[in-house]
Amino acid sequence: MKLFGDLYRGRKVLLTGHTGFKGSWLAAWLTELGAEVTGLSLEPNTSPAHWSLLDCSVTDIQGDIRDANLVAQVFHQTQPEIVFHLAAQALVRRSYQDPLESWSTNVIGTANVLEACRSTTSVRAVVVITTDKVYSNNEWPWGYREVDRLGGYDPYSASKAASELVVESYRKSFFSCEGAPLIASARAGNVIGGGDWSKDRLVPDLVRALASKQPLEIRSPQATRPWQHVLDCLSGYLLLGQRLLMADRTVADAWNFGPAVDDNRTVAEVLGGLQTHWPQLSWHCPASVQPHEANLLYLDCAKAHAHLHWKPVWAISDSLAMTAQWYQQHHLSGQAITINQLQHYIEAARRAGCVWVEA
Repeated sequence: MKLFGDLYRGRKVLLTGHTGFKGSWLAAWLTELGAEVTGLSLEPNTSPAHWSLLDCSVTDIQGDIRDANLVAQVFHQTQPEIVFHLAAQALVRRSYQDPLESWSTNVIGTANVLEACRSTTSVRAVVVITTDKVYSNNEWPWGYREVDRLGGYDPYSASKAASELVVESYRKSFFSCEGAPLIASARAGNVIGGGDWSKDRLVPDLVRALASKQPLEIRSPQATRPWQHVLDCLSGYLLLGQRLLMADRTVADAWNFGPAVDDNRTVAEVLGGLQTHWPQLSWHCPASVQPHEANLLYLDCAKAHAHLHWKPVWAISDSLAMTAQWYQQHHLSGQAITINQLQHYIEAARRAGCVWVEA
């Protein structure tokens, strides 16, 4: 099968945040596509770490995107053709503990990456990853569209909304002329999958609770989120990158990548789905007051469906099953079945007739 028009084969790719959860999955997929990948990221801050379990032929550079000189040096050395910018402070509750870390990483760090793109003539395409939480959340019972107002209550969400403004500013100020790199931003929902051990996320917290044989503490069981498997949002990022590399100026914009509408679920419903794979799962709600988090959040992905012809592959039931399988296999063997699951996903995408798969 030919994936994404075989456009990534032999392509020089710079991936920031490659040691993180989504970044490590993307690094694995890009290397499987034959890309020449350089990663720039902090060292993994969890143990175990998905990145450390992988055997990817990636040039691994450890550093902080807040260091403008380092970022410029990496771009100069690698001369990438396409950049996937995933490096970020990505946790809501951590942003309450250290707001300046979120603001400096997500805003100044993004500006440093885009400034390096501006100064590197080899760069043709840039995909900046933000989040579904960039929208000013009115607790609407319908999905937010890319044209809806940006906002953010907590420092994480607000700093990610600000990074979208950085992207828009660079696009209009520096990347609008003929021959300039094409830049797009991607906003995904709550991403699950094997290999995430971040603190204060539902599935990693669940895995730790099961390992310690303690009940899981759930902050907001009725909070609704657009849950999706990590590979579904990554397929959107890669499809977007493909179109940018094809010099399609119509996709140099902001894009939502989320699950099917009927796959939005409450935290309690997700836990119930996981309990079919982990019968020993139990949870309770704390009595203490918790920091504010949005209760209701949906994404409207009609734009990606209509213009990119992108669609999610795995339903929520599939995503939960694959996530459970990954952690259970890791618990038994200490190994990552990432590539195996990637192959299952690609085959499911072929059967579903996804536009990025050519048989």
